[in-house]
Amino acid sequence: MTKSETGARRGAAGGQSPAGLGPNAEIGRRLKQYYDDIVSEDVPDRFADLLRQLEESEAKAGTAKGE
Repeated sequence: MTKSETGARRGAAGGQSPAGLGPNAEIGRRLKQYYDDIVSEDVPDRFADLLRQLEESEAKAGTAKGE
């Protein structure tokens, strides 16, 4: 593949502005909004407790091995 072919493909797929993506722009916008909503949610207490227990058990295992 030549440099001009690579550049043409890059412009067709990766270099377009969101408005130039047609229906994909709306899909991308909604996916980003959904992702942002999920990331901003708090971690459930039960899950946070499980993570804390895991960290404690790993720390104990590391101490027992002499690390």
